[in-house]
Amino acid sequence: MFFWRMINRALRRQVNKRLMIALTILLGSGLTTSMFAVMMDVSDKVQSELSSFGANIQIVPQGASIVSDMYDVDAPTTQGAIREDELGNLKTIFWGHNIEDFTPFLTTSASVDNQDVTVVGTWFNHFLATKTGEEVETGIKHMRDWWDVTGSWATDDQAMAGSRLASANGWEAGDTITVSADGQAYDVTIAGIIQAGSDEDRQLFVPLDMAQSIAGRDGDVEKVEVRAITTPDNDLARRAARDPSTLSLSEWETWYCTAYVSSIAYQIEETMTNVDASAVRQVADTEGEILGKTQLIMTVVAVFAMVAASLGIANLVTASVMERSKEVGLMKALGARNKNVVATILTETFVVALIGGVLGFFAGVGLAQIVGHLVFGSGITIRPMLIPVMILIIFVTVILGCLPSMRYLLKLKPAQVLHGR
Repeated sequence: MFFWRMINRALRRQVNKRLMIALTILLGSGLTTSMFAVMMDVSDKVQSELSSFGANIQIVPQGASIVSDMYDVDAPTTQGAIREDELGNLKTIFWGHNIEDFTPFLTTSASVDNQDVTVVGTWFNHFLATKTGEEVETGIKHMRDWWDVTGSWATDDQAMAGSRLASANGWEAGDTITVSADGQAYDVTIAGIIQAGSDEDRQLFVPLDMAQSIAGRDGDVEKVEVRAITTPDNDLARRAARDPSTLSLSEWETWYCTAYVSSIAYQIEETMTNVDASAVRQVADTEGEILGKTQLIMTVVAVFAMVAASLGIANLVTASVMERSKEVGLMKALGARNKNVVATILTETFVVALIGGVLGFFAGVGLAQIVGHLVFGSGITIRPMLIPVMILIIFVTVILGCLPSMRYLLKLKPAQVLHGR
């Protein structure tokens, strides 16, 4: 009880310095809280922002994959096929909820106005019922949302033409064209003209079932592009991507139950017949690199903020202790040990830091929401783990900030101080 009365009286003195310590902790913990709050939620935000990069997993028939690996070329469409009726299996894997979108493709050729045209069959905005009873909305509309579309997105009974192909033939949105192949003719309306800035500008996109009929490959798909929310690769994921059989049992379980792009691809291969699923490395690596650099920058900012707070506390507490050197010398002369004196100073500082830390935490949460809306257009989810992390960080910051004053207290000689030396 006597100890806390001493603390209470001490806190009522040197009010300005106490307020400065609280303000220093408030600013440091506020900035650190906001950085860590954003960092803990940034993975989902970055994944959402990078979704415009397109698919990060590609599924092809095993035959096509073998030819591509051996000769480093795109395999012809005759090298096997993916079964269209198995596409719903993508949502039944362990990480099915992480698969945001997927789109099948089948490329063939046909004649339009007596000239050969590359025809790509796909889903535009397709509703698919899975074996679990879930209805999934997917299609190229979601996978190619960066396309510049003149007109409108097609439904699954319309077509879309690339800008260069349309320009060469004088097509416009709303025109009806006739696609011919093997003596059969298909009338289809062009809903929109797309500008993709790639070879897709020279292609005609039609409903998948039409392309299958033109190619004589009912129920077949040439490739499937998949967009999945993934965890950035680490050493375990890279080893597993090379050869999962090299992992120990515990490593394999960790890898399989983590949303690495390689583990999702592996599970896709398990649930579909004779397919090869692989990461689109340019997209997957870019996501991991951007996410890693973003988290590194936020960590560095948070560390610098708390280092600055620690230095500020060191100056303020040391100045406070020096002003109270006669009081401390008298305490030692009356029998107080070094640990008692140190405990008193630390307790005073921790009480002030607690007030500043609590206020700083809530200020940091508010700042995190502002950052979230400015950068990502949505709020930041505050993870429960943030609270113990900030308690630990503030505790370490106060300890480090009090070290210089503790050294001064341990060296202080009562006789010299009380005699004014």
